[in-house]
Order: sequence, then C-alpha cells, then structure tokens
Amino acid sequence: MKIIYTHYFLGYFLCILSLISISSCRENVEGEIINKKKYSENAPLGSKKGIKILLSQQDNVSFLQPDSLKLFYETNPNPTWSDLNFRNSLIEVLKKADLEGLSYSEYHGQEIDSLTAHIQDLDNNERSKLDLLLTDAYFQYSSDLLNGIIDPRKIHEIFDVPKNEALLGQLLQQAIEKKDVEIALKVFRPNTPIYSDLITALKEYKVKKAEFEEFKDIPDGDLIKPEMQDERMPKIKFRLMALGYLQNIDPFTYDHSEAVQDGIKKLQLENGLLADGIIGNSTIALLNIDYQDRYNQILANLERWRWYPRDLGSHYILVNIANYHLDVIKNKELVRSHKTMVGTDIRKTPIFSEEIKYIVFNPTWTIPPTIKSKDVIPGVRKSTAYLSKKHLNVYNSKGEQLDPSEIDWNSKVVNSYTYRQNAGSSNPLGVVKIIYPNKHLIYLHDTPSKSLFERNSRAQSSGCIRVQDALGLAQYLLEDQTEYDSERIQEIIATGKTKEVKMKQHVNVHHFYWTAWMEDGKPRFTEDIYKYDEKIISELLKTTKP
Repeated sequence: MKIIYTHYFLGYFLCILSLISISSCRENVEGEIINKKKYSENAPLGSKKGIKILLSQQDNVSFLQPDSLKLFYETNPNPTWSDLNFRNSLIEVLKKADLEGLSYSEYHGQEIDSLTAHIQDLDNNERSKLDLLLTDAYFQYSSDLLNGIIDPRKIHEIFDVPKNEALLGQLLQQAIEKKDVEIALKVFRPNTPIYSDLITALKEYKVKKAEFEEFKDIPDGDLIKPEMQDERMPKIKFRLMALGYLQNIDPFTYDHSEAVQDGIKKLQLENGLLADGIIGNSTIALLNIDYQDRYNQILANLERWRWYPRDLGSHYILVNIANYHLDVIKNKELVRSHKTMVGTDIRKTPIFSEEIKYIVFNPTWTIPPTIKSKDVIPGVRKSTAYLSKKHLNVYNSKGEQLDPSEIDWNSKVVNSYTYRQNAGSSNPLGVVKIIYPNKHLIYLHDTPSKSLFERNSRAQSSGCIRVQDALGLAQYLLEDQTEYDSERIQEIIATGKTKEVKMKQHVNVHHFYWTAWMEDGKPRFTEDIYKYDEKIISELLKTTKP
C-alpha cells in the first residue's frame, strides 16, 4: 500500500507539472505571437545582409535611384525605416504627393502598400526590400521636389538657371537621427508662398473639374459692347454663372446687361485683360477655358516653381515675363511694382538670374547680335538711309567710327562692326538702363514709348525688359548712395551725357515665367504668351498619373 500510495502521488505530481507546463507553453506561444506583432511594427526592416544582396541583385526590384541607394547604404548599412512613426511619416507624405501635382504610384506606392499591409508576415528578404523601396522613394520624391520631374531645357529655348543642389543622403541621415522626415523634405520643397498657394488652388480645381463636364466652346464673333444684343449671350451668361461670376439673372435673354458687364469685368481683371466689360474674342477664349484646362495649368506652374532657385536673396527684383510685371522684394516684403514689356514670341525673353552691377543714365544703345544680323544689316543693304533714319553710327573693332558710304555692305566684314545709337530722345532705351551682366545681353531699361504700357499684350521688345517708370526704379536702387538723390539724377539726365553709376547694395534680378498664382485668396491666371504650359503639361502626362 505504501508503494502504491507513493506512485499515486508521484503520478498526480507529474500530471500537475504537465498541466503547468502546457499552460506555460500556451502563454509562451501567445507571448511569441504578441512579440511577433511588436517585432513587425518596430523591429529592423530586414538586415544588412538582406539589403546588400538586394542591392547587388536587382532582378526582382526596379529601383528609381540605384546609384543614390548604393552610396547611402555603403555608409548607412542598417535598415533605415524600422521606427514605425518615422516610416509612416514618409508614407503619409508620399500618399499626399498628388497635392503637389506628383503621384504616389510613381514612388513604389503600390508595392509599399502591399508590403506594409501584411508586414507581420514578411520574411527577412521582403522586409529588406521594403526598406530599400522606402529609401528609393525618398530619393526620387526629394529629387522631384528639388528640380522637378522634367528637364526645363526641353521646354525653353533658353533656360539659364542652374539646377538646385542638396545632399539628399546627408539630409536623410539627419532626419533619421531626429526621427523627422520633414527635416529633409522642407529643404527640397520650394519655399515661396506662390508654390504653397498653387497647392491650394490645385485642390480647389480638382474638385471643380470633378463636378463639371467639359465646356462646349462659345463661338468667336464681333465685339459685344455694353447694352448690345447678341445670340451668343445666353451661352455667355450660363458660362459666367458656372464660373461664379454671375448669379440671379435670366440667362435666356440676348442683352449685354449691366450685371453681365460686371461679371465680364471681374473675369477680365482676374485674367490680365483690360477690364472694360467688352466681350471680344480674347474674352471668349477665357470663357472657353474649362476646369480641366485650369487644373493642368496649375500643374504646369507647380512644376516650373520646382525648377527655380530656393534662395532668391534678401533683396531682389522678380520679373514675371508672362504677366508683364515686375516686383521688388526686400526682406520678404513687397517694396514696389512696375508694368513691363517683354520679348516677342520670336525673340523671347530668356529665364535666368543675375546681380545688378551698375546703372547707366543717358545710355547709348549698342545693337545686339540678333537685331544686327536680322534687322540692321538687311535694312542697310536695302537702303543706306536706314542708318541715318535710325540714328545709328558704325564702328570697327578698334572703336573707330566709319563712314557708311565707304563700306561695302555686301561684304561679310559688316557682321563684325559695332552699331550704336547715341543717347537722346529717339534712343529706344530712354534715359536709363539697369545692367546685370549676362551672356544673353539682357537688361532692364526705360523707353520713350510710354503709351505702350497701357496695352493688354506687351510682348513688344527684342528680349530686354522695358520698365514703366524705370527712372523711379533706378532712383530706388541708388537710395543707399546719398550723392545720387533725385535732384542729382535729374541734373545728370539734363546734360545728355552718358553716366555710369556702380551699385553698392546687392540686388538680384530673376527673370521667371509663370501663368497661375493666388491673389487676394483667389486663383489668378494670365495668358501663356510663349505657349510653354502646353509643352510642360504634355511632358508631365508622360511621366505622372496625378
């Protein structure tokens, strides 16, 4: 009995121990599941070895920035995106890329979503792949923000703005240390208010184009002046109502009433036309631009602002070629504005930036190469009176003035001569020019033809920028030199002699081109005078799916 009793308790003890063990195993298994979930969220994405293998064998992964990836992981071999919040912050930014006219799908969006949806089930190879895809997406997105998706030189005949530069890998390393991806991205993204305002406008027009069908064209025709009747007026009224410029009116009448005039004036004012209420073909063209067109136009302008420099300086002149407008900005404040005239479509004003070096009063005009070869020499060959009519003198390479009657105008040597017009009332540069030396021979200048600034279309020059009240702008630029006050400047002009004054303060001039922006909280558009928008949109549609 004693032996049996002992065996009985021994068996009982083993049974209890077994149950405890089973219970413990369940807890461990459950614990492992819990740990596995935690591991899947915050533990390393893959391994050094897995990343290295994938970088060397790209058969299964098509990287966008392979060289940048390899260089980055050579110095940072550990997985980059293991921290859940840091990883999600990048993914969230990429998913919002469409707000800037970019596309999440272009940054491995589909693959990233697929892998992160079942991250707890990924093996080491898949986790390593996810880490690489995220880093690759970061490099491509950063590059697109920094310099745009397309090469501006494919669009412009002359685009002389250098590419923006930034150390993408170094900035990513700083972001990793601070667990803040915006540390890097805020360096790449354009920091001008125009860009952020365009993002707002894009969102607005994305809604509008979804709500409205494509506009049917209103036909061109004769001018419709106030109080006139025209059979196109019902279509015009309906269009004004759709665009938000007209409400509470009978749209079926043919009259160009006062209410319609007010709507037309608002439309004209917000799109750079003379706000006279007269409906001409330019105004009809505006009415025929639908929301999809405007959406695309905003996309084009977001892209071009990614091309432009991040640092414009603390004191600069910003010329919007498309809008015939010049602003002076100092310490982020608008100081003054001027109307401008720019190059014709044949002789487009180029896009570039330089610093003002000097100002010339009573300037002579040295004929630039294009005008010399295309206008002056052909003009003289037709009639030697051309030179006297244009008040032009001819000089050889030694600076000696030549007698036009003794020149063989059919010889090639005439191409090497300098043609210059002396200062005076007929000089097309007026009384002052503002020089920022550049290879394009472009500058700001006055003009004797003041009335031209009242025109809607002011693409009138041979490439240089004519400025309304150029003398006032010159006086402003010399304000730091007290010896050149307005009285002294008027004395210089009165002499008729050419006077050059060197700049002391540093002021940059930026020749840019944009056709959409926000003003007073509303989207504003201007005519695409050089037809650049269409080219940009065409290229964007080839590369993105916004």
